[in-house]
Amino acid sequence: MSEDRIPEINSFFRLQWEEAQNSFVLLYPEGMVKLSQSAGEILKRINGKSSVQDIIRDLQSTFPDVDLTSDVITFINQATENGWLNR
Repeated sequence: MSEDRIPEINSFFRLQWEEAQNSFVLLYPEGMVKLSQSAGEILKRINGKSSVQDIIRDLQSTFPDVDLTSDVITFINQATENGWLNR
């Protein structure tokens, strides 16, 4: 996957903060997916305008002590395979 790719959340899903779950969730007609903190941090930066490289850069500024590049790319690939992100 190219870091120039601009990921976008599949319109079938809606990302939102769920107070009752104390986490971000992906809602879809049949239910919801409760996201880990790191998944929520990545997905909330996916806006259909920012490239993978932009997302990594933003995360690195928020979490400067960790190299997140491979984790972000792995997650975006898995989220795409799960259908959460458009190809």
